[in-house]
Amino acid sequence: MSENITAYPLTWALMYPRTPQHKREAARFEVAFSVARDDLLNEVRLLGAKSMVISSNVPLRRDGLPSASFREPDDPGVAVYFSIKEKNYALCCDRWLKIKDNLRAIGLHIAAMRGMERWGVGSVEQAFAGYQALPPSLERKWWQILGVDVRASDDDIKSAYRELARKYHPDGISPDPAKWAEISDAYEQAKKAAQKCRNWEF
Repeated sequence: MSENITAYPLTWALMYPRTPQHKREAARFEVAFSVARDDLLNEVRLLGAKSMVISSNVPLRRDGLPSASFREPDDPGVAVYFSIKEKNYALCCDRWLKIKDNLRAIGLHIAAMRGMERWGVGSVEQAFAGYQALPPSLERKWWQILGVDVRASDDDIKSAYRELARKYHPDGISPDPAKWAEISDAYEQAKKAAQKCRNWEF
């Protein structure tokens, strides 16, 4: 699993387009956060998966899992990373307004996918073939996505970001939700990298 994946804050898998804020909905899953989290953990365990990471904007407990005591973050997205037989997979959900509901949705999705094997129609590997995450060696870095040098100034980064936004933003010239999600994530990574070096104003 890539060292760039963090349990907190959220590391979103770029293969998934983000759900715009105005399109997120209130879910009808009547479960508490802790139940949704623990059920998801159990579903992944039943897959026989290893190296699991639940990534979100929820602060962590001492054991590294999302805490049940938190204020709902602006970004309710949840990403789950795990490996099966040396292959890395990612499942992401941000359709729902609350973290617990996105956790629940991923848990139910895994349960349904496991059913394929129980019913004798296919294997777990077949079920999850479309969710295979890129190996770390193939992941593009933020400066590659933004088209700047790794040592670019904050002004150059801003300029590159705005130019890409004019093109790929949902309201841009050539809207591309997947591309825009990748660009937005790269810009967030650029800001984090800058903050580690010095106090840049973005």
